[in-house]
Amino acid sequence: MIKLTTPVTNNDIEKLKIGDNVLLSGLIYTSRDAAHKRLKGLLDKGEELPIDIRGQMIYYVGPTPARPGKIIGSAGPTTSYRIDPYAPPLLAKGLKGMIGKGPRGEEVIEALKRYKAVYFVAVGGAGALIAKCIKKASIVAYPDLGPEAIRCLEVKNLPLIVANDCYGQDLFKEGVKRYRK
Repeated sequence: MIKLTTPVTNNDIEKLKIGDNVLLSGLIYTSRDAAHKRLKGLLDKGEELPIDIRGQMIYYVGPTPARPGKIIGSAGPTTSYRIDPYAPPLLAKGLKGMIGKGPRGEEVIEALKRYKAVYFVAVGGAGALIAKCIKKASIVAYPDLGPEAIRCLEVKNLPLIVANDCYGQDLFKEGVKRYRK
């Protein structure tokens, strides 16, 4: 088990390989389709982003409302391929990791190599358990998007698996190859 704390560096990313189990701690951001579209729009206009993504991770999640006395509701990952059109420009600006579920497209995998970044998968269907790793949550941009607003989360030992590393390896493809043998 590898322990990783944000913000991360190229050196941290270079140590990760597909299949590695990681416990992530520190501050991460949340963002889904609607917020990513806005972020890309800002980049296309040459404007500043509302958050500093250098060395950071974005978790593709739209958490449910928190129950009384809780920090956050269920916080399971969303399918990542929907974010593929928006990921490379953010990686170019210093984003070091993304967290979601499901495989990524070739353009994203190439961008991970080019910018030394990584894609993690979180276990789908385990949103209530993942929420227990979230110690603080606050909306930092686009509150009008409701569950899709960008949040800053403080996480402690968030369990993840490296699905795509900065060397172009893909756990989804390798897993199929190994199973077929």
